[in-house]
Amino acid sequence: MRNMNDILKLFKIAAKEAVEAADPTAIQFGEVTSVSPLKILVEQKKELTMAQLVLTRNVRNHEIEMTVEHTTEIGNGPDAHTHEYKGKKKFLVHNALKEGDSVMLVKMQGGQKYIVWDKDVVV
Repeated sequence: MRNMNDILKLFKIAAKEAVEAADPTAIQFGEVTSVSPLKILVEQKKELTMAQLVLTRNVRNHEIEMTVEHTTEIGNGPDAHTHEYKGKKKFLVHNALKEGDSVMLVKMQGGQKYIVWDKDVVV
């Protein structure tokens, strides 16, 4: 029975090493240290540059189209008026990364690229 336990241990070690060698996807955390050029320090030891990063809409400025329907009110004097404001309108979402932002990254399989998934992450 002793030999069977040794064989199982060897299989477990081999399986663990195979997974580690494949460099599977992993969640990591970092901090934006520079915006231009973009640099992110991951877990206080590895600095990533734009060439290694894929940015989601969560971490960059982007436009969205929204449907609105309300009435505006302007002033109290003789020029006071109201008018409808409705329809599809474009809005700019200000989500660009700033120096000091805490970010969550997904390390892609192989470890060559990182998806910057979100910011303002509390660890």
